[in-house]
Amino acid sequence: MDIISEKNLVYRPSNLLTGATFNFCPGCGHGTVVRLIMEVVEEMGIQSETIGISPVGCAVLLYDFYDIDIIQAAHGRATAVATGLKRVQPDKFVFTYQGDGDLAAIGTGETIHTCNRGENITIIYINNGIYGMTGGQMAPTTIPGMKTSTSPQGRNAAIAGHPLLMTDIAASLEGAWFVTRQAVHTAAAVRRTKRAIRTAFESQQLKKGTSFVEVVSSCQSGWKMSPVEANRWMEENMFPYYPLGDLKVNGETIKKN
Repeated sequence: MDIISEKNLVYRPSNLLTGATFNFCPGCGHGTVVRLIMEVVEEMGIQSETIGISPVGCAVLLYDFYDIDIIQAAHGRATAVATGLKRVQPDKFVFTYQGDGDLAAIGTGETIHTCNRGENITIIYINNGIYGMTGGQMAPTTIPGMKTSTSPQGRNAAIAGHPLLMTDIAASLEGAWFVTRQAVHTAAAVRRTKRAIRTAFESQQLKKGTSFVEVVSSCQSGWKMSPVEANRWMEENMFPYYPLGDLKVNGETIKKN
């Protein structure tokens, strides 16, 4: 790279990405979060000490994108696999990467008990309020009134129940050390999410408990919107239901005014 182009460089992909083309839809938050995790791992210099647990869902091919050790878990069992791994390799940095269908539906029990036990791992949770990979069905996180392929008139809480606020549940558990909800729809939001991921990894060094990072994301394919429309809809509808910010830091719940 010549001097001029180096001077004007604003971004370079992490060396820990393999270069494989992401399978995510254009505009999806998955690609940004997947990239941020490796930026943090590279900056911390912990490539050989980091092991990821990939999910069943949109990020099922995580092992194709990362030049680190990855274990593929059965649907919903990522935190159970991470628990066993961390207990036999306590000095490794262990993280799970899960969508709302994986973590908040079939994996609800594993997630809650992992956090309650305070397993010293990092959980990264992508919440787009829908089953993105399998056809856009209603998920446990679908907000009231939101239309999906299985709730074409909008989610009716009287029939389908209320959305599951997994991050709030995690924050209420004694074993959770750092719990936050972020997004990646703007440059500023991306920077905050990267800081949150770094904090989560650094918290593993303290051996205090579970770190839980939710990222509220759009799913323009499942929502049947353009990326711009999806981001606007997310800001107007998802964020009021899933407000961004830290919920628990250093084991202390953040009190909201």
